Amino acid sequence: MDQFMQDNVNINIKDLSPGEIEKFVLQNNLQPFRARQIVKWLYKKGAGSFDEMTDLSKDFRDLLEFSFLLKPSLELVEEQVSKDGTKKYLFKLFDGNQIESVLIPDKKRKTLCISSQVGCALGCTFCMTGTVGKIRNLTPSEILDQYMIVNQNNAITNIVFMGMGEPLDNLQNLVKAINTFIDPNCLGLSPKRITVSTSGLVPQIKELGKQVSVNLAVSLNAPRDELRDELMPINKRYPIKELLDASINFPVPNRKFLMFEYVLLKDINDSDSDAHTLGSLLEGIKCKINVIPFNEAYPLPYQSPSWDRVLKFQEILISYKINVRIRKSRGSDILGACGQLTAKYPSKIVKEPPLPEI
Repeated sequence: MDQFMQDNVNINIKDLSPGEIEKFVLQNNLQPFRARQIVKWLYKKGAGSFDEMTDLSKDFRDLLEFSFLLKPSLELVEEQVSKDGTKKYLFKLFDGNQIESVLIPDKKRKTLCISSQVGCALGCTFCMTGTVGKIRNLTPSEILDQYMIVNQNNAITNIVFMGMGEPLDNLQNLVKAINTFIDPNCLGLSPKRITVSTSGLVPQIKELGKQVSVNLAVSLNAPRDELRDELMPINKRYPIKELLDASINFPVPNRKFLMFEYVLLKDINDSDSDAHTLGSLLEGIKCKINVIPFNEAYPLPYQSPSWDRVLKFQEILISYKINVRIRKSRGSDILGACGQLTAKYPSKIVKEPPLPEI
């Protein structure tokens, strides 16, 4: 057995990139097209065992069986459906940990919000996932199987890495999964239909841009460093100027815009002054801003601003000739909206629930 095989015994074959599968094939003195056959069985035909790969020789199937595992990396535990049609999926991993994915249906698209980690280490104060803390990174197969399982009964058109975790804190596995998503012999998604969200890991933003071409959504949420330091501790390491410099130079796909996410917190970051500061900060940058009224969730201490305040914030930004979209809450009644995912882990924030009004 060669070194490559020794290194990969008992690894889920979906944890390998298409290039790594081709390397395995070549090292076993087979033609490269055999790798394409394997990945088509995995991702287009949904093979559940190597024996199903009937256009491969019995000896080669036995070699694959000996070298790798082929089994689902996730178990669907629960599916919840919101009154607005949003679906939230609770998955159990092989080690007992849990993650959540969210399917957001629209008129022209079905977008799957994918998790990249169990929990998250960045501790943004307005995000429920941050109260869990980081437990571990997801493997490529665990990232891919969220799509594979949900897509069985849904024609998913777009994916966004905006679920549990900071995607760029799991960069290697993220890129490997993205390469499988976009490979025409695998899942064949257009890079224009994939969006990676980040809280602002500047070196990883630069590295992601070198390795793949996808849409980038930057979670900004404050127009000045003092406030962003409080809301998003990562800002103390990579302040706004560094973040903007890295973001502006990110190679988004053709005809696409850099995206900024801005969660509006009542009386925290939603004033006219905040809007003007944000407008001045982003004026002249080819970008879109998604303004997101905060999705309230116990025990987070914030509130959503009034609709009038949201509209006023948008109006001010538009005056700076910025493309602004208000992203309405979807799935909040099942805790499936932006910032609400915890996969039922108990929150580390200790706070008494409010007393009922008399």
